[in-house]
Amino acid sequence: MKKFITLILLAVPMIASADYLDVIEYTINEGCTFEQDLQITKDFNEKWAAKYGYRAELLMPLQSQNLTSYYWVGRTKDAAAFGAAWDAWRNQIADPQSVAGKLSARFLACTTNLSRRGYDTY
Repeated sequence: MKKFITLILLAVPMIASADYLDVIEYTINEGCTFEQDLQITKDFNEKWAAKYGYRAELLMPLQSQNLTSYYWVGRTKDAAAFGAAWDAWRNQIADPQSVAGKLSARFLACTTNLSRRGYDTY
């Protein structure tokens, strides 16, 4: 029994996994609505992010110190997957006719980023 418990305790770190969260605080630009921003994010998830194991959702403040900021929360399986997705995004937005380039232009027209943070989750 003692050996079995030791085996279980040694295996626990192997089954623990950490997602990576990409958190961007932003505001919505004048002339754009949350609904428009949400549609851009849905298009991003469907047309670009799924290929890279990235998924984003938006947080709208209901109760907060700051009711003017919104939060983009992107998730990948780990920081390495985020890095690969980021490299692909950065390279592709250089072409304004690419899917990423068109999405980036829509994001820039609708939102202004205030800060960006990355987190491992456990």
